[in-house]
Amino acid sequence: MTDYAVEQDMEIEALEAILMDDFKEIHSAESGLSTSNRCFQIKIAQDEEADELQTNPAQLALIFSHTEKYPDEPPLLNVKSLRGISTEDIRILKEKLQQEASENLGMAMIYTLVTSAKEWLADRFSGDTGDGNAEAEEAAKDDIVIPHGEPVTVDTFLAWRERFEAELALERAKLMPESALTAPKEKKLTGRQWFESGRASAKGAAPLAEGSDDEDEDDIDFDDDDFEVDEEDMLEHYLAEKSDSSAHSSRRGS
Repeated sequence: MTDYAVEQDMEIEALEAILMDDFKEIHSAESGLSTSNRCFQIKIAQDEEADELQTNPAQLALIFSHTEKYPDEPPLLNVKSLRGISTEDIRILKEKLQQEASENLGMAMIYTLVTSAKEWLADRFSGDTGDGNAEAEEAAKDDIVIPHGEPVTVDTFLAWRERFEAELALERAKLMPESALTAPKEKKLTGRQWFESGRASAKGAAPLAEGSDDEDEDDIDFDDDDFEVDEEDMLEHYLAEKSDSSAHSSRRGS
């Protein structure tokens, strides 16, 4: 004949030794159970890792009382939320533990039920923490500015700067008087000056009378195209001068 009272007392002693401060006896009126027998409460919380990740980790109380023929019949069970667990979750967990108690008849099962409750608590609430972390990581990714375009190197920067300076010079040229823009780099000669320089005789030109200054000037036909300023030509000319200047500086440095 099984001595249920002895088995129950041995289980209580084992639970006290294992759970220590998380295990205590409570009055039957506090248990929520319909019994006058001894009632006990076991506090179950998320593991230490979860405690570090959350300010207020979830906690629950597993309350039980041995029936007369326990463990050959299931104990009386109740579950209460101590912190952060909804009524619906408590109902689901209570049904789960009652089902497991029915499957473990014939053996001391309270510690098995405690382990199952801890696992449920971890699965139920560690997912919430993970979602929170995932959202935080996603928000952090949104804050990161991803650069677009060509990577900047020394060569690309120098090319850009040269182009920029050329465009800047072109813009300044647009603001200059038209007379300054149309003036050639070398001052063009009048007809008289061109003749006196000897270029006319070099080209086989016929000598002209000394008094025909006006005719000399009129004989030189300056094309309007000579005074047209092309922006692209100015830009190319500026870039060429910059290139020559850079090469000359490099040779002097050597």
